[in-house]
This record gives sequence, structure tokens and C-alpha cells, in this order.
Amino acid sequence: MREMLSPTSAIAGRGLDREVALITDGRFSGASRGASIGHVTPEAAAGGPIGVVRDGDRIRVDIPAKRLDVMIPEAELQRRLSEFHPTRRPTGSSFLDAYAASVGPASRGALRQAPPGAPWGPQASGGPG
Repeated sequence: MREMLSPTSAIAGRGLDREVALITDGRFSGASRGASIGHVTPEAAAGGPIGVVRDGDRIRVDIPAKRLDVMIPEAELQRRLSEFHPTRRPTGSSFLDAYAASVGPASRGALRQAPPGAPWGPQASGGPG
């Protein structure tokens, strides 16, 4: 999950921080400026709708409801989602690749989730599964 200080700084540096919102599945530090919405889940890498947003799409932001809506017809959204195939890029680290393959969403703490039958999962300890 990338840190978004550089993109928000670029938006502010161009004087657009009052006109442009950055919506991302990335994270923000305390130094970000302007309208910034992060930790959107499900992430694009998990096939979430944020992965099919295109330049020019209008997005409704409903802060009290904690909701974002892409303002395109439902049929178009479903078509885009059916054609969307998120890719996993190798990181160069077997540890990070294993983590990426088993990590849950940021909204749930980005914790590793045991695959069914894993010797280290909740099923192995008799816990909930």
C-alpha cells in the first residue's frame, strides 16, 4: 500500500488542492493537503471497483455514509469489472510476495489470513474459521 504524500504534494504544488480530490487505496501521512480519501477497500489489487475508475469519471463522495459512488451506469460498471484482471507484480522478496498473497484488506488491519487447511490458521488451533 503506497504512501500518497508525493501525489498530494504534486496536486497542491500546482495550486489544485481546492479543486482536485485524490481518491486511492493507498495511505496518507499527516503531511497530506487537500481533499484526500485513502484506504479505499476493496483495493484495486483485490478486484475492487476503484480499479476500473477512468479519467473523467465523476465520483460522488458521501462522507457521513462513508461511501463513494462512481457515477456511471450500473451496466457499464459491471462491464468494466468483468474485463478487469488485477495483476500481482513480484516484489523481489519472497517474504513480501508471500505476505501480499495472504494479506487481508487495510480496513481490517492488513493482517495475514490463513488459507484453508494452513497449519498456522485459526482452524489449526480449534478457533473460529
